[in-house]
Amino acid sequence: MVSVVPATMAMGASFAGSAVLAEDITGSETLATLAAGSMSIGSMAAAVPLSRRMARLGRRRGLVAGWLLGAVGAVTALFGAVLSLYPLVVLGIIGVGVGQATNLAARYAVADLASDDRRASAIGLLVWSSTFGAASGPAIALGPVADLAGFVGLPELSGPYVLGAAMYLTALLITHTWLRPDPLEVLGTIGSEAPRPASPLTVIRRIAAVPAARLALLSMLVGQLVMVGVMTATPLHMTSGDQDLAVIGQVISLHIIGMYAFSPIVGWLVDRLGTHAVVTLGGLILFIGAELAGHTDPEHSAGLFSGLTLIGVGWSCGLIAGSALLTNAFPVHQRVEVQGGADFVMITGGAVGGMSSGALVELLGYQSLSHYSGIAALILVAAAAGAWLTARLSRPRQLA
Repeated sequence: MVSVVPATMAMGASFAGSAVLAEDITGSETLATLAAGSMSIGSMAAAVPLSRRMARLGRRRGLVAGWLLGAVGAVTALFGAVLSLYPLVVLGIIGVGVGQATNLAARYAVADLASDDRRASAIGLLVWSSTFGAASGPAIALGPVADLAGFVGLPELSGPYVLGAAMYLTALLITHTWLRPDPLEVLGTIGSEAPRPASPLTVIRRIAAVPAARLALLSMLVGQLVMVGVMTATPLHMTSGDQDLAVIGQVISLHIIGMYAFSPIVGWLVDRLGTHAVVTLGGLILFIGAELAGHTDPEHSAGLFSGLTLIGVGWSCGLIAGSALLTNAFPVHQRVEVQGGADFVMITGGAVGGMSSGALVELLGYQSLSHYSGIAALILVAAAAGAWLTARLSRPRQLA
């Protein structure tokens, strides 16, 4: 939990400055969006190799390597800012995305040694700890750190990457020093007898073959798709209504608070009510949030405040319940690779949602984008309710 605070601060700080820096260098909004979106490329590329490294060498060495690459990415983007080289900025943001994939993988590390009836609560606490870094990183990076960079003669927009590199290094030092013994060493899944890594296709087939794992993956995928798609398009929608940038920032801040701040409660609910109930609840919250946002005119903000906050809470439900359900669905020696494969699919879904949202808004409008996102959430609700009903109906036959 302590290491995730600086790691999420590094990610938030680096992402906050990416689009602004790229536009400042190129003068192109399109290239600026592509630079910001390259973080997802780094996360997608890192998810499976990161899980393989953890399966072979342990959580500690996997997290350290991921955050080291994140720091290297931040330094590369720093040089891009100083030299005004757009390709270096893009390459650096891809490296920062590797750090983001590592942040996501940390939720599984905290769940390794938790008991089955406390696993979701452990994940929820870790996600909650991300609140501090994710919320403070952009404000610090674009405020005092940017001012400090200007004071010492660097471009102000290099400040986020100075902070990003420092915070990723802080996270890896904390983990390298204190994550001992390694959780996977305690579980006995690493060492000379560690199994040979499975191919990504084999990992996906394993997930597809287990009903609980399919629902877990759907829960994480739909939550990420709806959250990223609507969140990315909302500033464009508000800008078309001539809303103040400060108000747009407040909407996104409340959205982030919704994503992280209620995570301990979500984890507690999963452990008390069960994964199916919380996945269903998360889908309903996502649907209500998307519809509230979609039915808000660009000149108004109340519906966007409430809608984006609810989408954040729905995402939290899907991520925590889905992560716990996926972990419980497989034996210990298969979990790490399966977790990496599921994260790859989830991150890919978010990247598709984010990078296509602008085009969908231009083609169909913000209301239609939000409405179709709500329909995707209802599909998740139907799948979770069906899985719960199937499990209930199968119990009498098992007893008989």
